[in-house]
Amino acid sequence: MTRNEKILVWLLRVTGVVMLSALGAVVMPFSCMNSIHQQLGLGALPDAPIVGYLTRSISALYALHGALLIFLAADVRRYVPVVRFLAVIDAVFGAIMLGIDWAVGMPPFWTLPEGPGTVAFGLLMLWLTRSLEDKQNPTGN
Repeated sequence: MTRNEKILVWLLRVTGVVMLSALGAVVMPFSCMNSIHQQLGLGALPDAPIVGYLTRSISALYALHGALLIFLAADVRRYVPVVRFLAVIDAVFGAIMLGIDWAVGMPPFWTLPEGPGTVAFGLLMLWLTRSLEDKQNPTGN
């Protein structure tokens, strides 16, 4: 296993575990969500069905993404096309999130790590997969 492959596997596993932790928010009581929201200085969390739906469904999607990353880490050489595709869409998603965060007025402590961090994650994955593709298909065919 090459150095870049080891780094990629580690990156996918660690990020996957962190993203899987979003499962907690799927079942978190509204009072806990509201408390966290207020502690972040974002005011009271509106107690409306759409808020509960959006917070829980996005948490479930983040956890799903985390599970996928852990699955892909099990055999990055086999799944390099999927990892590469995911890297590109993660980078695009990060740019979109940066725009959304800015448009809705999220505070800098939220906006700066989320969008740019996701872009950086995607670009790093993309860079790490380049050496795997070369090794998997040395003739370029």
